[in-house]
Amino acid sequence: MNIQQRIQDHFSASIQAKEEAAKLLGEPIQQAAQKIIDCFLNGGKVLTCGNGGSAGDAQHFSSEMLNRFEIERPSLPAIALSTDTSTITSIANDYHYNEIFSKQLRALGQSGDILLAYTTSGNSANILKATEAAHERDMTVIAITGKDGGSLAPMLSDNDIELRVPVKSTARIQEVHLLITHCLCDLIDQQLFGE
Repeated sequence: MNIQQRIQDHFSASIQAKEEAAKLLGEPIQQAAQKIIDCFLNGGKVLTCGNGGSAGDAQHFSSEMLNRFEIERPSLPAIALSTDTSTITSIANDYHYNEIFSKQLRALGQSGDILLAYTTSGNSANILKATEAAHERDMTVIAITGKDGGSLAPMLSDNDIELRVPVKSTARIQEVHLLITHCLCDLIDQQLFGE
C-alpha cells in the first residue's frame, strides 16, 4: 500500500465531494441561513441535534452561535440537544433512545424556532422522531443530510429545507457538513452584524 497516495486520494475525494455539493447547495444554504436569521430577529432560537460525528457538528454550530464565529458580536440563541448527558441517559433509560431529542424538543421548542438536524444517512430514528416533534411545535426543520436523504427527506414540509450532500462516503459527507456549517455561520454573521 502506498500511504502517501492513499492520503492524496482522501484529499482528492474530499475536494470532489465539495465541488459536487457546491453546484447544488448554494441557493439552499442561502435560504437556510435566511430562515435562521429571521428566526433570531423574531426572538426564536435554533435547537440542534445529531448522532456521533453529526452530534459534534450540531454542537459546533451551537457553539459558534453562542460564542462567536469570526467577528465580534452578541451571542445568538442556540441549544445543542446532544450535550446534556443526564437528560439523554434518563430519556434513553426510562423511555427509548429514539426519544432523546423529541422529548427535549417538546419541552424547549416553540413556534418559530428552528430544528437544525444533522444526519449523514437520513435514517436515524431519533432524528425522525425529532422532526415529528418539531413539526408538532410549529418549528421549521433544516435537515443537513447525505446520500439519498433517507427516510427524513420525504418527511420534510414545504417550509423546511434539506441540505443534502449527494455522495456515499460518510466521511466525505461529514467533511461537507462542516463546510455547510461554516457557510451558515458566516452568512448569519454578515447579514446580522457585517459592515
